[in-house]
Amino acid sequence: MTGGPTRAEAQARDADDPLAALRERYAIPDPERIYLDGNSLGRPAYAIEERVAATVTDWGARVVEGWPDWVELPRRVGDRLAEICLGARPGEVLVADTTTVNLYKLAHAALDLRPGAVVTDADNFPTDRYVLEGVAIARGRPFILAGSAEEALAEPNAGLVCLSHVDYRSGRLLDIARHRSAAGALVIWDLSHSVGAVRIDLSQADLAIGCSYKYLNAGPGGPGFLYVRREMQDQMVSPIRGWFSQRDQFAMGPTYDPAPGIDRFMAGSPPVIGLAALDASLDLIAEAGIERLAAKGAALTQLIIELADEWLEPLGFAVATPRSPAERGSHVALRHIDAWQVCRALIERAGVVPDFRRPDLIRFGAPPIYTRFVDVWDAMDRLRDLVASGRYREVDAGTRRVT
Repeated sequence: MTGGPTRAEAQARDADDPLAALRERYAIPDPERIYLDGNSLGRPAYAIEERVAATVTDWGARVVEGWPDWVELPRRVGDRLAEICLGARPGEVLVADTTTVNLYKLAHAALDLRPGAVVTDADNFPTDRYVLEGVAIARGRPFILAGSAEEALAEPNAGLVCLSHVDYRSGRLLDIARHRSAAGALVIWDLSHSVGAVRIDLSQADLAIGCSYKYLNAGPGGPGFLYVRREMQDQMVSPIRGWFSQRDQFAMGPTYDPAPGIDRFMAGSPPVIGLAALDASLDLIAEAGIERLAAKGAALTQLIIELADEWLEPLGFAVATPRSPAERGSHVALRHIDAWQVCRALIERAGVVPDFRRPDLIRFGAPPIYTRFVDVWDAMDRLRDLVASGRYREVDAGTRRVT
């Protein structure tokens, strides 16, 4: 098991990497500990720490008088996110609430415009499935769990379809322009596992949601976002009639009159500190450029696959992620019968941090803005040694809540 790309070749790729210098701008307190779980929670940039500290100072200095500036942040940061990462137009993206709440808002609003069933695929992210089932029950609509994304889009009775752009388990990437509903249903795309790592063009989409704490690196619990195509906005009304979406907010009027445009999807007070963190992170993503990030992400995940084929397949591993770069996001899932125990051993004994998804997958996320090729090489090498030696069996196989 000595074939495959060498460590020297990985180091050479890092030396030629135009994004390499950006790594120094992220907090990496232990360079020997290899972090390959940025597809769950990204690392903080030093610029985020500085921006958040400055926001807290501003809060202290101005207190309530800061609101005239802060109240515009959901749309202002949304416009930046639209331009830098999403291929959307100004006024189409709002950063507010959470992914779950935004899905609830868009699903209800979409069903006002379409009859028919609520459809998703059985492998979609659990939050999405749970929210959609609840919305279907509340609206008296059928709820259909299709066997695949393609089956969901082919469902003839669909009024609303929700799909993940990148599958949270396998890493499969769908083509937004090509994956359209045969029944003319509205489609909500969940971009949580793709935004900031792959190319996205929402000009072909009606609706989308996503989070900011994975490849956007905005911190744990970072704000969610939603996208509504401009031409649809004034046809839709959010089911959460918060005062931040009222046309004349401070008139404190007796009845609800939704604001025009994307602002009608606001609800309560915007998360100002979280928005500041995301805004600072977007500076670095813009500097890197989404095209270069996507290309490097594809190269990093290709290296994982090549090393898995060469080193890990003889040890009982199988690649569960599409091999075509055009069909995968920036993480690779490896299947193994003892995946949970191997994953824990990597973290506890080998200084490599991936994550586990039931029943038998270990996910290796490679955020391209701060992950090196040598990180990938070393992680796969440590995994090979851990399993070949059998040392992973020394770790407690008992499960825990957070995996």
